Amino acid sequence: MARSKTSKAWMQEHVTDQFVKRAAREGLRSRAAYKLQEINARDKLVKRGMCVVDLGAAPGGWSQLVAPLVGTGGKVLALDILEMAPIPNVEFIQGDFREQVVLEAVERALQGRGVDLVLSDMAPNISGVRATDQARWEHLSELAVDFARNFLNPGGALLVKCFQGAGVDELRRELGQLFDSVVVRKPEASRDRSREFFLLARGRKSGTG
Repeated sequence: MARSKTSKAWMQEHVTDQFVKRAAREGLRSRAAYKLQEINARDKLVKRGMCVVDLGAAPGGWSQLVAPLVGTGGKVLALDILEMAPIPNVEFIQGDFREQVVLEAVERALQGRGVDLVLSDMAPNISGVRATDQARWEHLSELAVDFARNFLNPGGALLVKCFQGAGVDELRRELGQLFDSVVVRKPEASRDRSREFFLLARGRKSGTG
């Protein structure tokens, strides 16, 4: 089957992308690592000894970056419905974390330890229909917030991918009820034409469930 013009344009953009080339040179699994790297350099999110959960982790760009930062005293737990090749000092659970069996696996992996930071670079499969794609994004962002609500320590943080459009203001209000601060981050590695940005929520409030 012949590729569509859109598919060809995306592939051309991908292979010429400076961050794709840089990731290949530096042995990183994806260009997405540079998004987190920039945000972390600015906001000092990841600290040694932290327990970090990476939602929608495959192919592992964020987990690969975080693991050496938390060190041997820390913990990185990566989740995805897709397969992911092993990463040193990263525990991977394959499955849908909406399912009870996967949540039980998460609880076993944490061994009673609370989570200090939840990362979500999850994105929906794009249909090209803006309203449909926005609804899919809203669903994924809510899943990330629900996970943080259930597992995040008081004082903890959530970094979640978002897309400009309906639902953003409501999400920010919801995060404002759960966290002390909520800010927008648009790293350089997010393509200019993309509606993608990130919400960084810090200081999980005690007693918010």
